[in-house]
Amino acid sequence: MKPAFYARPTLDVAAELIGKVLVHDIRGRRTAGVIVEVEAYIGEDDPACHAAPGPTKRNAPLYGPPGRAYVYLNYGLHYLVNAVTEPAGSPAAVLIRALEPIEGVELMARRRGKWGRAAFYDLRKKRPDPIFYDLCRGPGNLTVAMAIDLRQNGADLWKGKLRIEDRGITPPALQWSRRIGIRVGVEQPWRCTWRGHEAISGGRYRRRV
Repeated sequence: MKPAFYARPTLDVAAELIGKVLVHDIRGRRTAGVIVEVEAYIGEDDPACHAAPGPTKRNAPLYGPPGRAYVYLNYGLHYLVNAVTEPAGSPAAVLIRALEPIEGVELMARRRGKWGRAAFYDLRKKRPDPIFYDLCRGPGNLTVAMAIDLRQNGADLWKGKLRIEDRGITPPALQWSRRIGIRVGVEQPWRCTWRGHEAISGGRYRRRV
């Protein structure tokens, strides 16, 4: 999607990112997954948003052009990837929390250290093994599976090696709930998911659209 897709109210972008495909090409190898869970973080008045303290060197991508990646190291442990939204100067982003893997599944499994632990398809049941859905469940897990780190911070998400594509996938229904994994701003129902999808992370839903 072009930058105009992201230069809109963050909650609208968050809802429409469900069903889009996050792709990463690196060293001739591709991984990709359908976005099934996101969270919105909006402006300096949102205490959970990195823009809350005002502009800093770390959060500079939030204030920049929409449609770029904002990647940061969370608590020194996990990289998280966001899509910057709204016009430049209005800091906001959508955190990508979970994917359903669709390309490069074996590579994702090796990166996650799960390749030797289970087969991903149960031929008797003709459905993926639960570990398949675990590969990109959670924002830290999906960046490991897709080899996303600070080198992708600021990348254009409409072109290049790290990008988000529209492949015509439409979720049957969406659900909104409170954001999870944070300590402030927890009252905002700004977490959007593909209703009932097996790859989404924990938490209860509050409303459906």
